[in-house]
Amino acid sequence: MMLKDIKVDPVQLKAALDARHQIRAGFDKPTAGMAAGMTQVNMISVPKEWAYDFLLYAHRNPQSCPVLDVLEEGIYATKLAVDSDIRTDFPRYRIWKDGEMVDEVTDASDIYNAHPDLVTFLIGCSFSFETALQDAGIDVRHIHDNTNVPMYLSNIECLPAGRISGNMVVSMRPIASHQITEAVKITARMPSVHGAPVHIGHPEGLGISDINQPDFGEASRIEAGEIPVFWACGVTPQAAVMNSKIPFAISHAPGHMFITDIPDRAWIG
Repeated sequence: MMLKDIKVDPVQLKAALDARHQIRAGFDKPTAGMAAGMTQVNMISVPKEWAYDFLLYAHRNPQSCPVLDVLEEGIYATKLAVDSDIRTDFPRYRIWKDGEMVDEVTDASDIYNAHPDLVTFLIGCSFSFETALQDAGIDVRHIHDNTNVPMYLSNIECLPAGRISGNMVVSMRPIASHQITEAVKITARMPSVHGAPVHIGHPEGLGISDINQPDFGEASRIEAGEIPVFWACGVTPQAAVMNSKIPFAISHAPGHMFITDIPDRAWIG
């Protein structure tokens, strides 16, 4: 896909830039619904010594880890957004040592500067298909209720690569049963941002014992006539960091994304 060929509405571009500036200035909340219609991305930074293993892991697991950009060590600006700095432009970061989360920060500049060998992967995010769902009249509960999307560590094993292995993390949106076919159709056209659902209904089939106790994010209310629908989620790399005990990593905090200058529709296949 040639990103430079995509025409972007100047109003949307300004909304994306304003959102990044707001985040850089200290905005610290989940970003679903911000700069509507613009692509948001997940992030994982690992030491260069682990970068090949992670690239292979992402390549083998494209539904949960669709790579949209890779920044080599010492590079902090992405081609996905002008005037961007991945050290400051996520609302919140998680710091990992030997697979354990040791800190959360809102500005990771000092940590990146202290670890100049980090390679950063920017990964597609299912927030990018939510505008399309809303345009089709499908309620996106966590945007409507102003909560973080619920995410669960599933029992679906990702294909391992080198020293990296782990299970898929899934996000859940309750969808009215008569709208599920449409939701599948819309999201299936966007494989770069997780694509079609991996599972519909029956959370126990994914190893989820209590849908009201997500592993990340916040529970969503599920109304009568709605069915939980699960998509692959870009928090999957964090599960791999935990499972593989990667010595050091920085990630976004779940739900707290980087907002790019690329419209969501760019990913429609």
